[in-house]
Amino acid sequence: MSDLSPLPVVTNSLDTSPGLQLLVLSNGHGEDIIAVRIIKELQCLCSPPNIFALPLVGEGRAYQRFNVPCIGKVQAMPSGGFIYMDSRQLMRDVGGGLVQLTWQQIQAVRRWVSSQTKLGNQNAILAVGDIVPLLFAAISGANYAFVGTAKSEYYVRDELGLLPRKSKSARWENFSGSIYHPWERWLMSGRCRAVFPRDALTTKILRKWPIPAFDLGNPMMDGLEPTLKIPRFYSADVEQQEIARPLIVTLLPGSRANEAYANWEMIMMAVSAVIASFGEREVIFLGAIASGLDNNILSQTLQIMGWQNWDQSPIQLADANALIFKQRNAYLLLTQQAYNDCLHLGDLAIAMAGTATEQFIGLGKPAIAIPGKGPQYNPAFAEAQSRLLGSSLILVDQPVKVPQVVESLFRNPDFFQEIAENGVKRMGSPGAAKRIAECLQERLIYK
Repeated sequence: MSDLSPLPVVTNSLDTSPGLQLLVLSNGHGEDIIAVRIIKELQCLCSPPNIFALPLVGEGRAYQRFNVPCIGKVQAMPSGGFIYMDSRQLMRDVGGGLVQLTWQQIQAVRRWVSSQTKLGNQNAILAVGDIVPLLFAAISGANYAFVGTAKSEYYVRDELGLLPRKSKSARWENFSGSIYHPWERWLMSGRCRAVFPRDALTTKILRKWPIPAFDLGNPMMDGLEPTLKIPRFYSADVEQQEIARPLIVTLLPGSRANEAYANWEMIMMAVSAVIASFGEREVIFLGAIASGLDNNILSQTLQIMGWQNWDQSPIQLADANALIFKQRNAYLLLTQQAYNDCLHLGDLAIAMAGTATEQFIGLGKPAIAIPGKGPQYNPAFAEAQSRLLGSSLILVDQPVKVPQVVESLFRNPDFFQEIAENGVKRMGSPGAAKRIAECLQERLIYK
């Protein structure tokens, strides 16, 4: 699936130089990226630790690109890490060697800690993700810290109280007073020197227990600076501006190949409905396409739906290779190199993605989501994401309903201010990785 070679496995060449030896554990592609952001900031400290990694899910390509040595076996699983959404995916992973891999990884972690201790090196673990890397860290015998990416109190409550839920089984999610269950909170105490929840509300709840929780933001919002100078459209004369300028819509189909192509077809049905609804007004659609997707497949869908290749771009993007299409009064650009610009330029998004949707909303913008067939962006995932992101994410069950939501949004421009505030509250401000790295230095290196 990738032209990158497997990660190097380091087993007997442990670094014996002075200073902290830090092992980073993560369990998913998104978690790997967050971990690497923190690693980069750690390396910028005055006394950086020597860093090793063990990605528990997948092959850890993000670590490889940053030349972080891996201490044990890595292996891609059939589910791609989405076992919690479908028990059948779990069984496929078990058949693919998940149990054996997990046991080998536990042994690798404990062997690493033991070797570093025998060498007289101070060592610690940074777990990034959910209970799996947290459990690995807890049983390692070393001090550790935890970046909780998978859970948020917003899944079950907001600042006013618990959210109404239709399912009786949903009570289980908060049965002990927190989205984090008692056994997870137990793992966050003891040798755990720092916990970094993904938002302020979750931090506040965790501090009810003897947990060293720090509200330092969400690294998912780091590294999203635009290449271009992005104009601000929503000001006092918003109504006149809305009449004069094109509507810009960012399209987020996700990054998982087969699923993203199916998502793209649904998104294009929504795009056609928006074009028909907006009459003569110019609309620009920005397709933020993951590098692992095939633009030819996406282009074929466009051509089938009547889009024509076009030479002149209606908007400036930091991608000279962007593909441009035109249909009636609308333009569509496909880019694999201007992701940040697509997030910043869009007035709103039509989204069927996980991380990308959260990042777009974190920039203070509304997204309209269409649940797909999964394995990731299915109805259950989309419903949970709508609780996580609150009013900023609007779910529709059919692509043809997207124009109604768009028109409703622009009839209420004051709502954009509420959405802007909600996005920052739910996702945090940039700079979290640096703040976390500095806290880790204090809590792990000098404790």
